[in-house]
Amino acid sequence: MSVLTVILNILFPPVAVALNHGISGKLLVSIICTLLGWIPGVIHAFIVNK
Repeated sequence: MSVLTVILNILFPPVAVALNHGISGKLLVSIICTLLGWIPGVIHAFIVNK
């Protein structure tokens, strides 16, 4: 995982997921998690972008 990915995972979780996986179901889940709370979005981004 690159430094840029880690920074994006923390600041903008859906952007990090979109850059690594494109527009997919993972992006939709990331957006929903981020809307529910920033922490769940960050956790999901780190799990998906291992």
